[in-house]
Amino acid sequence: MTSPAGPLHILPLTPRDIGAVLAAGWRDFQRAPGFGLFFGGVYVLCGILIFAVLQIWRIPWAVLPLAVGFPLLGPFVAVGLYEVSRCLARGDVLTWRAVLGVVLRQKDRQIPSISAVIVGLFLLWLFIADVIYALFLGLNAYERHGGLAELLTSANGLAMFVVGGGVGAALAFLLFGITAVSLPLLLDREVDFVTAMITSIGVIRANPLAMLSWAGLIATTMLLAMLPLFLGLLVVLPVLGHASWHLYTRALAPPAETGE
Repeated sequence: MTSPAGPLHILPLTPRDIGAVLAAGWRDFQRAPGFGLFFGGVYVLCGILIFAVLQIWRIPWAVLPLAVGFPLLGPFVAVGLYEVSRCLARGDVLTWRAVLGVVLRQKDRQIPSISAVIVGLFLLWLFIADVIYALFLGLNAYERHGGLAELLTSANGLAMFVVGGGVGAALAFLLFGITAVSLPLLLDREVDFVTAMITSIGVIRANPLAMLSWAGLIATTMLLAMLPLFLGLLVVLPVLGHASWHLYTRALAPPAETGE
């Protein structure tokens, strides 16, 4: 059940809050590990399938832009985790039917709209990565460069990774800005997705130090968790997803405190 729309009051956050929400995310994962492993597993399976396709197509270099861009899809997958944390906070009995039912009902609300923005940014990044590759290594570079080791030993290859990494980081931060609290907000309250994105950016502007710490933590843990064939995401994604819910509850005053 969602709360009605109303004033959205941004609350102050400190780096200490980041540690607190991360601890809360870990507790939620321990309390409902089956849900966390399920939603994390869906994400991991998608990553492995994409990686396998790249190997079949003989373009292993594309693993690097994938590694930068793949976490962009994490917030969409985490919607189910937000619902689990919401139920745990309310003391509701967790059932698969209830949780998956809430997730499926989002198709008739605002989350598909913001999900289209997320997917659009991911596809834009893949296109930009392809253009950067061609600019540094030539239009026929696919045929001449088959492995990452060869690219990493060439000047153009290193330059490509530096430029591509910078562009990818900029897009990732843009996405972080519009999704930091917008998805749990859309799940929890009746607001439109544009308002949710603007509110998310407002939270970052009001709390730059805390939110930059949160962004750095997400980027570091997600990328490290992808190294062993995405398997680390089985735990990292659910913990971060639950933690994101708790960050939302700390970043915005609840409806009862806004006079709704």
